[in-house]
Amino acid sequence: MKVAELIAPHQFRLVETPEGEPGPGEVLVRVDAVGICGSDLHSYAEGAVGDTPCEYPQVLGHEPAGTVVRAGAGAAGWARGDRAALEPALYCYHCEFCRAGHHNVCQHIRFLSMPGDPGFFREYAVLPAGNLLAIPAHLGAAEATLVEPLAVVLHSLRFADIHPGETAVVFGAGPIGLLTVICLKLAGAGRVWSFEPVAARREMARQAGADAAIDPTAADPAREILHDTGRRGVDVAIDCATKGDTVNQCLHAVRNAGRVVITGIPSEVHVPVEFSPLRRKELAVYTVRRSNHESARALELLLGNIPRFAALITHTRPLERIGEAFGMVEQRSHGAGKVVIRPGE
Repeated sequence: MKVAELIAPHQFRLVETPEGEPGPGEVLVRVDAVGICGSDLHSYAEGAVGDTPCEYPQVLGHEPAGTVVRAGAGAAGWARGDRAALEPALYCYHCEFCRAGHHNVCQHIRFLSMPGDPGFFREYAVLPAGNLLAIPAHLGAAEATLVEPLAVVLHSLRFADIHPGETAVVFGAGPIGLLTVICLKLAGAGRVWSFEPVAARREMARQAGADAAIDPTAADPAREILHDTGRRGVDVAIDCATKGDTVNQCLHAVRNAGRVVITGIPSEVHVPVEFSPLRRKELAVYTVRRSNHESARALELLLGNIPRFAALITHTRPLERIGEAFGMVEQRSHGAGKVVIRPGE
């Protein structure tokens, strides 16, 4: 099978490797589509995700959908031709955190696309049967790649705890930011502001449901929010960008006793935080690590709103053009929203 390996920052190579055989309780799937995630972009452009450096060669890609090729012994319920969204995390199920229901911070977690565990920018993958989530025939493979990032957003909204009519600001209108805007509005949020420097993405934010989409290079975000809210601030601030000073802008834009959710991953290991507004307002600040039992809910939400979510997918590319696709995402060119790789093309 063909595999796209990242061998250095900004450099992929295609190699041929065996497709593998499913063992007991496992299935072999053909990877039909994989979305490019912001954390993939960190690896591609910076050679690390936060404080975790790449180990070359490394196979990225953790937003996959595919089709069952063969089921191993005991992989009940799966047969050739079945279609599924694929969960990229492998949990131990036995550690303190798994037993407490916090599988996303499993002490022994393996995440397919991190060093040592190949991701899905390849034609085939072997997975535990429990990592497949069946999808209906009317959901396309490209659209099914949204299940994984949508689950992350639903996890973030557990912390945001948005109530009908409450106000929110979202920093960044990349795919996660756009999904967040959609989910906030579906959850009954009142006015939602989006701050995004790229004009095409601001327009996508408006289409996603943002009541205001503003260029943060042309207007100070916190000042705009305080002006629009009579100096009160929003109920919830969600940082899907973690670029520049967005974390502190969240602290200044949110009301007293408000909630701040940091979904994005900063490039820097150490991020300066203004402690005074954080303390003075007695803010609740949450960070997000992937998702935790939200995949089935994400699929249900996606199936009920396919056109709205599918509008985020702007480009698809075959595996052979993965470098071009990543360059488009990095440069935020050609109106790129969610870009999807199709290994089978």
